[in-house]
Amino acid sequence: MNRYEVFVKVAECGSFTRAANELGYTQSAVSQMVHTLEEELSTVLLRREKGGVVLSADGEQYMPYIRSICAAHRELRVKCEEMRGLVGGNIRIGTFTSVSRSWLPKLMNEFKSIYPFVHFDLRQGDYRGIEEWISEGTVDFGFTCYDEVKGLVVTPLRKDEMLAALPPGHPLSGREYVTLGELSKEPLILLDEGEFSVALDAFRRENLEPDIHYRVTDDYTVISMVEQGLGVSVLYELVLKNEERSLAALHIEPPVERTTALAYRNKRTLSVSARRFIDFVLDHFRVGK
Repeated sequence: MNRYEVFVKVAECGSFTRAANELGYTQSAVSQMVHTLEEELSTVLLRREKGGVVLSADGEQYMPYIRSICAAHRELRVKCEEMRGLVGGNIRIGTFTSVSRSWLPKLMNEFKSIYPFVHFDLRQGDYRGIEEWISEGTVDFGFTCYDEVKGLVVTPLRKDEMLAALPPGHPLSGREYVTLGELSKEPLILLDEGEFSVALDAFRRENLEPDIHYRVTDDYTVISMVEQGLGVSVLYELVLKNEERSLAALHIEPPVERTTALAYRNKRTLSVSARRFIDFVLDHFRVGK
């Protein structure tokens, strides 16, 4: 690992010690590489504070360029692997909970049965964060919401309907479906999807203002809160269909859907293993497994 990548790791960890532990280096080696970079740029890139280290003003300015150098160096390594005909490697994927719980385990298991020496590195976030990771090269590719992707190569995979999640015994729970208007009058536990929310967008299209009591980032925490009667929610069928829960899950009128998509920046610069896995995923959804 070069001094640019070491510097980025220290900045992300906020600590020389933690960065050294994660990289398998000594702390003195990590400090020396950062010091060499600072000498090269004739500036101080990191400030030491009580809680660890943070980027200096110059460090903030240099960071995007250093990340670009790291991405270019990774692409060079990828090309070297490709030239040698290597298939193994580390596949870095940006994803969100419902995909990482429902789709990815099976896909990774089947892929590893073909390429047993491949490793996976999953990073979970919201739609906007995943797109940023793809753009800056932190992950090779990611799963995200098709309607929100900008500036990337994107392929739609499958529509996922959102259902109304109601506490046990709720007055609406015996219905075949509920309307967004009815849900807007209930205390809502909102699944926080980041800057863009599929559920909130659906309410806005109907000129409705939901009564949000809670914002929660984890699907399964939302489920538990609904079961305890803290409110209703709107959750993806992909999450609810495999859950043995006591809550009621009803269709919504008009339907609320998300198209999950696979996105990447430039397939040619990815490792052989990442490209193979992308093709594997796309083939999986084309044949409708």
